[in-house]
Amino acid sequence: MSVTGHVHSIETCGTVDGPGIRFIIFLQGCLMRCKYCHNRDTWDLEGGKEMTVDELMKEILQYRHFINASGGGITISGGEAMLQPEFVKAMFQACRMEGIHTCLDTNGFVRKIDETTKGVLDVADLVLLDIKQMDNKKHIDLTHVSNKYTLEFAKYLAQQKQAVYLRYVVLPGYTDDLEDVHKLGQFIAPMKNIEKIELLPYHELGKHKWTAMGEVYPLDGVNPPSKETMEDIKNTLLQYNENVLY
Repeated sequence: MSVTGHVHSIETCGTVDGPGIRFIIFLQGCLMRCKYCHNRDTWDLEGGKEMTVDELMKEILQYRHFINASGGGITISGGEAMLQPEFVKAMFQACRMEGIHTCLDTNGFVRKIDETTKGVLDVADLVLLDIKQMDNKKHIDLTHVSNKYTLEFAKYLAQQKQAVYLRYVVLPGYTDDLEDVHKLGQFIAPMKNIEKIELLPYHELGKHKWTAMGEVYPLDGVNPPSKETMEDIKNTLLQYNENVLY
């Protein structure tokens, strides 16, 4: 019997969540409550559409030519993918049997690094890891949870020499303080597994989802960061990693 997961949505030709053209599966459920979340409708753990690995593989294989020609693969995102680790593992195993590159997009909020977690990472070719904020108090204000588990997860990935693209959302007033950016740089400096850092400028493209759900968007009136701010943060992190992009 094929493993089943709760799927929020699918993007068949993504180009920003890992190398090449990606088949992206957004899973349902998340424990963080990020103020800038652009997928507010993924938070509910019980929502989404139940789909099997076999069903998804049939769709993925239709795009094999585009995936292979571009050096792409499959990315499993969310919500938070690691809330459904058995499903992610089964998907990645099926993709690997077909020679398809696998990428895990996660916020690292993994409360226990157990055999199930290790099983997922064993079949993940790449991890996209979001670190929201190094200052724990600011992290809690931004996400409603501590950064403890994410930082422990990041250290584990480094120990395992797991290939990582690090992602950092630049949000004015929350994550653009250069002192915090230096702390991030100092944290990752010893980590040889981080292949690049992707700076993501804040945007409010998900605001309409909050409104549609009858909620007040918590960052109403906050503008995207300036080019100067992005350059300052890029130049700061270049002191710790030579490959920083935005």
